[in-house]
Amino acid sequence: MKTIWMAMLILSSVALVAVLVRQRLSWIWLRNFTIHFVLAAVVLYVLNFSGLIPHIYIPLNPVTIGTVVVLGVPGIALIAGVQYFIV
Repeated sequence: MKTIWMAMLILSSVALVAVLVRQRLSWIWLRNFTIHFVLAAVVLYVLNFSGLIPHIYIPLNPVTIGTVVVLGVPGIALIAGVQYFIV
């Protein structure tokens, strides 16, 4: 059963890459997403090590970076608020 799932994962990944390569619009989308992803990671890194938000450390993982990519600055506030009230 694991072999079937792995084969489906590889086949779907290859198909996704093929669609992305063929479409010009997808390159623009991929470039914009990459730029936003890198900027979100840099902003979180700077906030963590500059001390602008005291006593709050936002880990650099795909979930937090993805939240900041999608929501922007309110995403940083959301993560900081969740950490403040839960932790």
